[in-house]
Amino acid sequence: MLKDLGKYIFMIELGLKYKKIFKQTFFHPFITLKYGYQELSLQRGNYSNKVLDFLNIKVNLHGELPQQDRILYAINHRSLLDILVMENIFLRDHKNGTWIAKQELFEDPVYGKFFEYSGCISVDLENKRGLLNFFKTIKKVFSKVDDMNLYIFPEGERFKGDGIHKFQSGAQKIAKANKLKIVPVYIQGKNEEVFKNAPYTEPYTVDVYVGDIIGYENLEDDYLQFYNAIEKESKEQKDNE
Repeated sequence: MLKDLGKYIFMIELGLKYKKIFKQTFFHPFITLKYGYQELSLQRGNYSNKVLDFLNIKVNLHGELPQQDRILYAINHRSLLDILVMENIFLRDHKNGTWIAKQELFEDPVYGKFFEYSGCISVDLENKRGLLNFFKTIKKVFSKVDDMNLYIFPEGERFKGDGIHKFQSGAQKIAKANKLKIVPVYIQGKNEEVFKNAPYTEPYTVDVYVGDIIGYENLEDDYLQFYNAIEKESKEQKDNE
């Protein structure tokens, strides 16, 4: 109980500190959109690394992020850890980008402004006008930020079952509308339990796999092929141990 309480107190207090840092950039009147997203990306990575250090969680990356930008990263979603883990990876490669997040997250009384000021882009899937404004925002960002990337969970909400949940159509539509290539990313493990059991006395490692660039046309099928290959190889390795 005290372990959980201490974890959440640390994250909330640190989040309030970084909300102020984000806000300075978010409302700065004299910086470009490109520099603003670069600075927010840097600070999101710094926040995430501090939380991971507190939890004593390490990130092991299999594969490499592409050097090119204007990529949509399609990531499976299991846990609150997912964003922290991916921000750790994006910071290593100095990637400039932001998350696509549901409107409900921006209305959260604790973390709503944290998401907004950190540069995340909201989308209201139930509102046609909201969807139109969302796509206008994305188009504007890509017209002004040449090293921009987008991060999205195609499954939508966290999926607690085995395997990969059916994808929503958002990722495919965004990639098509903005002529973006897609990179599949798979965060392995039951990371809701990993987060629940943190912080750890000994370092706990989360494995993340990055696939090759794919097109939007067959996103879900290509992702499942990528995922199945990883799980098959992991099973073979365990059987041989």
